[in-house]
Amino acid sequence: MSLDPATAESLLAFWAEGGVDAMLLDAPVDRIAAGKIAPPAPPARKAAVAAPPPSPLRAASQPDVSAAVAQAQALAASADSLEALAAAIAGFDGCPLKFEGAATQAVVWRGEPTAPLMVIGEGPGADEDRQGQPFVGRAGQLLDKMLAAAGLTGRVLITNTVFWRPPGNRTPTPQEQAVCAPFVERAIALVQPKMLLLVGGASAKAMLRKDEGILSMRGRWHEWRSADGTLELPALPTLHPAFLLRQPAAKKRAWADLLTLTERLDRPERTSAP
Repeated sequence: MSLDPATAESLLAFWAEGGVDAMLLDAPVDRIAAGKIAPPAPPARKAAVAAPPPSPLRAASQPDVSAAVAQAQALAASADSLEALAAAIAGFDGCPLKFEGAATQAVVWRGEPTAPLMVIGEGPGADEDRQGQPFVGRAGQLLDKMLAAAGLTGRVLITNTVFWRPPGNRTPTPQEQAVCAPFVERAIALVQPKMLLLVGGASAKAMLRKDEGILSMRGRWHEWRSADGTLELPALPTLHPAFLLRQPAAKKRAWADLLTLTERLDRPERTSAP
């Protein structure tokens, strides 16, 4: 009796679910005798084909930011004030975020131009893009409250690693951060803070050039150095306030980081004996 494929498949599934794992043949088979017959030799393997070299099109898809970085370095070096630096950033077209994510304007910084502490986040969001200032949304409001509770109101200048909103508020890429890095370094040189507070994993990784996660870096002092090695400052990574809004239990760790920073910031400077 022959069965159509659908019926046969249904029967096999029924037997399998019932625990049947073997099938008897109509005629007996001498398995011992069959085992004495040498199995046929396996077919010869084909020689491995070498992988083709990467195509020029694939290589071209990787962004080359060297020219944009060089342009940013030249513009940043020519700025002798924060106002001039902000104008240079606004006129800079080398960062693709200016045309991909930003809807209105460059978001540079807010706060005191001679602050002893610089807070550096990841990138602006929708609220920041509309208002032209960093950290003004819900995360920024929480950051301001924490800074005020730590006695840091009026003692900070707040900025980001990139100055235009990434599409969909995604994390900025290392290439986008590299293009904006000369402007960030020039801002640090003009403000001359005593130390840096790096907010969020993307900021800490970019500024410290490390691949560690923020949970392992936070709460520990690191040394930030400029690309040319002329600037060096203590830097403390901490959790991003947007993360704290999603994980309120982590606020105590961020608060401990702020206390650590404030203690060092207010520590009396040693003076050499006359």
